[in-house]
Amino acid sequence: MTPADPSQALVGLRLAIGLGSWLTPRVTGRLFGLDAKANPQLPYVARLFGARDVALGAGIMLGHGEARSLWLQVGLACDVADALAGLAAGTRGDLGPFSAVLVTGTALGAAALGRAALRAREASPPAAAPVS
Repeated sequence: MTPADPSQALVGLRLAIGLGSWLTPRVTGRLFGLDAKANPQLPYVARLFGARDVALGAGIMLGHGEARSLWLQVGLACDVADALAGLAAGTRGDLGPFSAVLVTGTALGAAALGRAALRAREASPPAAAPVS
C-alpha cells in the first residue's frame, strides 16, 4: 500500500470504527445516533460489527496480491449490505432519520473507498508478495 492508495484510508476507517465499536460500543453507538439505554442489546451487536470491521481492515492491510483484492471485494459486499440495511431501517422507522443517514452514509462512503481501491489495483501492476 502506498500513501495515495485508497485502501490505506479504508483500513484506517475500518480499524477506527471497528475498534471503537468493540471497545466502546455505547459511545460509538451514540456517535451514530443510537441509544443503548433504549436498546440494551446495542453493545453486543456493536461488538459483532466491530470484530467484523477489524477483521476486514486487517485482511486488507496484511493481504497481498489476489488475497488483498478478495478482502476488498468482501468488504465492498459488506458495505453495500450495510447501506441497504440502513435504508431499510430508515424506511421502516427502525432508525430515526439522523441515524439512518449516518449509518447509510458511512456504509456508502466505505463502499466508495473499497471500489476506488479495487480500481486502483486494476490500474496498477500487481505487487510481489513479500519474501518470508
